[in-house]
Amino acid sequence: MKRIIYIGVILVTIISCNKDKAAFDKDADDRINEQLSNYQSVITGAANGWTATLVTRLGNTYSFYFRFNESNRVFMYCDFDTATAGVQKESSYRLKSLQQPCLLFDTYSYVHMLADPDAGVNGGYPGSGLVSDFEFSIDTLTADSIKLTGRFNGSSAILRKASAQDRAAWENKQVRDNLIGLNNLGKILNYFKRLNYNGTEYEIQINSIFKFAVITWKDASGTPHTVTTPFYFSPVGVQFRIPVVNGSTTINGFAITGFNTTTNTLQVKVNNADATIAGAIRPVNPDVQAGRRWWQWGAQVQSYWYSRDGFHVNGVDDAFGVKTLQTDTSQYYYFTFWPGVQPAQGAPFDALIPFYYVPASNELDFTYGTAPKANFQSDGRVIFTLLGDLTVGPYPVTGPAFNTKVQFISTNGYWFVQTGENSYDMVSAKDAKAWITWQN
Repeated sequence: MKRIIYIGVILVTIISCNKDKAAFDKDADDRINEQLSNYQSVITGAANGWTATLVTRLGNTYSFYFRFNESNRVFMYCDFDTATAGVQKESSYRLKSLQQPCLLFDTYSYVHMLADPDAGVNGGYPGSGLVSDFEFSIDTLTADSIKLTGRFNGSSAILRKASAQDRAAWENKQVRDNLIGLNNLGKILNYFKRLNYNGTEYEIQINSIFKFAVITWKDASGTPHTVTTPFYFSPVGVQFRIPVVNGSTTINGFAITGFNTTTNTLQVKVNNADATIAGAIRPVNPDVQAGRRWWQWGAQVQSYWYSRDGFHVNGVDDAFGVKTLQTDTSQYYYFTFWPGVQPAQGAPFDALIPFYYVPASNELDFTYGTAPKANFQSDGRVIFTLLGDLTVGPYPVTGPAFNTKVQFISTNGYWFVQTGENSYDMVSAKDAKAWITWQN
């Protein structure tokens, strides 16, 4: 009996070995290397390269062009800015198995710029940049498309096999020219910009660093709508990842056709129909509580809002030159607005104060300030009236700080636009040609 059992075990073992041999006629390393070799053949076999969209963990979207060769070199463009969209970058790449097949961009490139932890490189967050990746797991790969997932931040990318026309559009600077075209929005001096299309005015705010647009409009019944969409550049113009749907009208983006210096408008095409983007002096749908939220935050937590650049006026950043402020022992750091300051005695007040950095003590200090009272209007504007200057020192009667105070108490007041969880733009209601950005 025992002999029969032993023979059965031997037979099962032999059969199992034969099955393994039939299923895998190569060892694991050989199979992995063969798969990577096949992947390399696919990505290098696209004669015109690949177009790509990369979505960071924050959701902002960037377009790329890649062309890979057999020597592990990759040539690329990116729509991050006019330089990256106009100058081809060469770096290196590797295909490697790290539990699953991976595509690694292993020398610094435009892909790395988005993930660079130095906020000075990409305008993102200190320590994390734009929260992107440069090492990707390969989820799927076919002859026409590749899907990738970032190994650290979970960003995603889709590569599509490029045509000769796609390649030419990047190499002939069509994508770069679209970036330059959108930059012409800066020639419109008003803060508010309106896309006039098919009988409707769409207010459009563009964030060129984090690559999203906020589009607000009112439908035929007067009901306001807002869509916040990531966008990217293509050879045909600006593409929205989330379409704007207004009844039977759908807007997926727009092509840029020129800038009219006579009317000061950006000329565009939407759904192949002519349209314009022009300046406006007030928002389509004012956020009537934004000013109160801004003020109440500081009053509740007993802290201040700050602005390093001061007022932007008529197309000029730091129009009053606040960054030139200094004393014998200190230099300008930022302007602050402190709502509801509670003194040791007396009623609370609002304070507008320029802070200075004192190198000798490594501290922030101030030598003068003023007290503008916030008056909230039913239409959403905030009008500031001057209560008087603070007693810490005489407020200048000329120069950057004086001009800032005069602008601040403009009798037309300000619209408030919340641009992020911790940021607001305060926009002149006179003509929307002056504004200041507050952060906390």
